[in-house]
Amino acid sequence: MPRDHILTLSCPDRTGIVYRVSGLLFDAGCNILDAQQFGDADSGRFFLRVHFDRPEALEPEALRGRLAELGAAFDMDWQLHDAQARARLLVLVSKHGHCLNDLLFRAHSRQLKVDIAAVASNHEDFAPLAASYDVPFHYLPVDAGTRAAQERAILDLVERERIDLVVLARYMQILSPTLCAALAGRAINIHHSFLPSFKGAQPYHQAHARGVKIIGATAHYVTPDLDEGPIIEQDVARVDHAMTPRELVRLGSDTESLVLARAVRRHVEHRILLNGHRTVVFR
Repeated sequence: MPRDHILTLSCPDRTGIVYRVSGLLFDAGCNILDAQQFGDADSGRFFLRVHFDRPEALEPEALRGRLAELGAAFDMDWQLHDAQARARLLVLVSKHGHCLNDLLFRAHSRQLKVDIAAVASNHEDFAPLAASYDVPFHYLPVDAGTRAAQERAILDLVERERIDLVVLARYMQILSPTLCAALAGRAINIHHSFLPSFKGAQPYHQAHARGVKIIGATAHYVTPDLDEGPIIEQDVARVDHAMTPRELVRLGSDTESLVLARAVRRHVEHRILLNGHRTVVFR
């Protein structure tokens, strides 16, 4: 049985939190391997991530019982994770496959501690790519009349495949509030950071026409507020007047892939804690 755990928690900030948590782990015979903390003066909340080893004689449920008592005393929102578990991903994609391709390679080469359980798309373009990695591909076409049924199929897939995280890898469909609520805290989206300045078709071409000097990408949690969920990761790349729209697309695609992979890594390593509309991301 795995003995390597990660404890994450947030609670109203007060004295003695680290002392009590570390004391509980010490009394239980646990060995702290790494710990990171942050007190947010604006929200008045405290955030903590502790990576530790549990002694073989201590059952996980017994440890959870001790944590529940402490959590109640400090009004904690806490979670205990198996640090060695590999997260199961469902990747949603449309007609731009660079992020999907990057995630498939990183999962296959063990650069990410994930297993991509399935790929689903409203187009059939990337069925061969998924098949090349022996990942099941699900073609789920959608239009205004079939959207509700298509989203039910996505949720059925999430439940059937025991999905931990849904990744929108340039999935160009707006999720309904119902689906957003069902996937709250476990769905990540990637988009070019031109939004909202360059909406609609061909944003890189629009940006080129305006002579931008910086392009970038943003990864965030999915919420009913389109592209306004809590931000996890961002990055930028400099461009200049000599670059064509095609070159901007290429550079933007690279940035999107990297930012999304970082966001997925932070999530599956339990390094992200929600702080209202913001995130605390431990490195």
